[in-house]
Amino acid sequence: MKTGRSITELAKEIERQAESARDFVAPSDKMEMEYFPSKGLQMTLQKEEVESFWVTSLAHEQIAARLDIPKKYYDRMREHEPNLLVQNVNHWLHKEPENRMIRTLDGNVRAFLSNRFRLVDNIHVAQAALPILANIPDLQIVSTEITERRMYIQAVTPRVQAEIVKGDVVQMGIVIGNSEVGAGAIRVEPLIYRLVCLNGMIRAHSIKRHHIGKRITGDDIVELESFFRTETVEADTRAFLLKVQDTVRHGFDELFFLKEVDKLKEASEVKIESLDLQEVITEVSKKFVLSKDEGNSVLRHLISGGDLSKWGLANAVTSTANLDVVNYDRAVELERIGGNVIDLSPSEWKTISVAGK
Repeated sequence: MKTGRSITELAKEIERQAESARDFVAPSDKMEMEYFPSKGLQMTLQKEEVESFWVTSLAHEQIAARLDIPKKYYDRMREHEPNLLVQNVNHWLHKEPENRMIRTLDGNVRAFLSNRFRLVDNIHVAQAALPILANIPDLQIVSTEITERRMYIQAVTPRVQAEIVKGDVVQMGIVIGNSEVGAGAIRVEPLIYRLVCLNGMIRAHSIKRHHIGKRITGDDIVELESFFRTETVEADTRAFLLKVQDTVRHGFDELFFLKEVDKLKEASEVKIESLDLQEVITEVSKKFVLSKDEGNSVLRHLISGGDLSKWGLANAVTSTANLDVVNYDRAVELERIGGNVIDLSPSEWKTISVAGK
């Protein structure tokens, strides 16, 4: 899996962002997009003291989706006709005004969200999870990262491990993730960590909670106090964070791990029937929406691994995540897809296994 940051670096960045972030709820008719030829696109909030922020790629995606401007057209205007984009965005912001949550960091709009978005931030998830992890004997934090979209903590314990086939040992682990910017739910998921290649595979059993809360309304722009500094947390949010703690605490359940190991052993005995591995990977790419480069990488790892089974195919996907994908968010998604390969139904596997036969 991707190395990412050290846990110390992650903690420092979480604290820095919590201190620096600013959040607003604002009527959309008090927002303006502006274009500066030498610098780019800004979002301006028309309050007593006008404030302007640069707009991140994720925020552009969310603006396009909310204003129902096709993403391909939005991106074309952004690249070639930014003034036309400004006209489009401002027209729809003002014609159909609604309250939106604007999350900013370091002078940038990092998210354009519903005014019902629940502020459960990375600092809360980390504060809930890390003390539990610290009390697990011999626990190893193998990878952490905080990207524009999500925070990740991946941890394993060498105390619980098993052999799938001779010489192929896996350890039990957990993945904790959160997004402050509307790029997915809070997740706590089981992790299978393969020692022979240091790949991670995320399994399907998990808890997740979407960031949906009470609607914030008003006729003017309101700056929200940073959530981590408030003295109270809504009861259901507090209850969920306690559930996160319980799930992390019980995430290293040896019985569950051994059940997963049985599934992996079964997968190692389910063989690919077709000799046309290119067609097999074409079917995999269609099923799991892999890019051409990702598909080619999976094919290469499948051949070099020499294991033409469901287990071997899953490991080819996670090897692609570990070795060939630069983007950390996408690498984690491929770790999850590797786990999804194991869970393919017999009919789904048949379609892939006999492709080109």
